[in-house]
Amino acid sequence: MRNKTQMVQFDLEYFFDLLPDLLFIAGYDGYLKKINPAVSKTLGYSSEELLGSHIDTLVHPEDKELTARKREQLRKGETLFQFENRYLRKDGAVIWLLWTAVPVIRDQIIFAIAKDITDKKSIEQQETISTLLGKLNTEQMKRFSADLDIVQPAFVSNNSNPKWLDSTSAVSQADQLWLKRFESVVRNYAGKSEINLRILSADMAVSERQLFRQVKRIMGITPNQLVRMIRLHLAWEAIASRKYRTLSEISRIAGYHSNTYFKKLFSQVYGIEVSELL
Repeated sequence: MRNKTQMVQFDLEYFFDLLPDLLFIAGYDGYLKKINPAVSKTLGYSSEELLGSHIDTLVHPEDKELTARKREQLRKGETLFQFENRYLRKDGAVIWLLWTAVPVIRDQIIFAIAKDITDKKSIEQQETISTLLGKLNTEQMKRFSADLDIVQPAFVSNNSNPKWLDSTSAVSQADQLWLKRFESVVRNYAGKSEINLRILSADMAVSERQLFRQVKRIMGITPNQLVRMIRLHLAWEAIASRKYRTLSEISRIAGYHSNTYFKKLFSQVYGIEVSELL
């Protein structure tokens, strides 16, 4: 009987390790207790880095509130089906996951399985943006041309360039990683506090002068211009997601506290009112 139990235990562990989907066991407190190798592979962290960490440290800032509400539902004994949210890889890339989770009230733990649906979401977003572009007239399209990769980014899974970076740009892998870190900092602060050189340099662990020179060398623009580029991309992501329907929501996500300023900036850059795309 003991040997049979051990064999079942071995089979379960083997299944746990080989399954391509992401498997999590977490406490009701949100701390990870067990994961399978697919979690480390997808998120870019080692199992040692992930085990014992809180799930909130991995969730995309914009999805933390929603994720916390869903976790509260699980603590109340509800099973979670087909829940989508975003996570951040160690390199700053955004990953979309589709969840099914079951609480075990007796042990105060949650069993969860997730599928990586990033490619599916990227295709959906690309189709939405293409539809939005179809609403523009010739003059507006001319104004879009300079920033086309912001509006219609190349969602190719093997392209490691940040989405707002022209895929034809000759940027080294090291510089791409540095730009991803820069983008991650901007994303983390967008909508929360003002982004300035002091904050950026502190988070990037370089002086303000070094930050200015690095951005200028890679992109040929200033850090403030790069921040604006990323913020506009955040606005387009929000518009394309179809989850947000007001100017105020899009402005907040892009990190602009003034709806009037954001509306004016968007119109100046693209020659179209944000409201026409919502």
